[in-house]
Amino acid sequence: MEKSVTQAESKAPVIAQRFRGFLPVVVDVETAGFNSQTDALLEIACIPIIYDEQGQFIPGPSFHAHINPFEGANLDRRSLDFIGIDPFNPMRVAMAEDERTALRRIFKSLTEVRKAQHCTHAVLVGHNAHFDLGFLQAAIARTGTKNQNPFHSFSVFDTVTLSAVMFGQTVLARACIQAGIEFDGKEAHSALYDTQKTAELFCYILNLNFFKYYTVFDLLVFASIMHFKEI
Repeated sequence: MEKSVTQAESKAPVIAQRFRGFLPVVVDVETAGFNSQTDALLEIACIPIIYDEQGQFIPGPSFHAHINPFEGANLDRRSLDFIGIDPFNPMRVAMAEDERTALRRIFKSLTEVRKAQHCTHAVLVGHNAHFDLGFLQAAIARTGTKNQNPFHSFSVFDTVTLSAVMFGQTVLARACIQAGIEFDGKEAHSALYDTQKTAELFCYILNLNFFKYYTVFDLLVFASIMHFKEI
């Protein structure tokens, strides 16, 4: 299911020079609530963004884990019903890992990709990215995996902002549909599926020549203007 990618296996250019040494990694988490300190992290998926041989951005290999709730974790019933996860389903329990094991495994794989791409850090890409970053950082603190963590501590790329700029949409499904990317609502709220679709959307936006002519500041100002227009 998972595979590592090394630069020796591919003639594709490396990402390092495009993002000042950062490797974009799309992340999605499924959780048992909204409080990163008290609510369980139940699922995580990560997909690094790399180049193909033509210099186009593409999703790299996927790294995914079902996670057992940490001891004392809050499990909000409404959140569980919304994401459709039963933490105590026997089939899920059989494949789930504890937080520390899951994070160490995923971080090790991401570090291999980061090194192959000559990058110094990974930067989290997400749809409402700070939500994912908050839960990831809380899990890192609980598990003592700070030294293995490849992610920048606060920088993110948020596809909500990018989608607002490009399409006037902030909902992932609607942005994907407008970009011509298939989106199955029945598969939504699976961390792996949402990560795959966010990665496809991120690559679609990056591969447009539109971004060659604007700075990040320009894009953020434009997104703010659109936001106030909606209000």
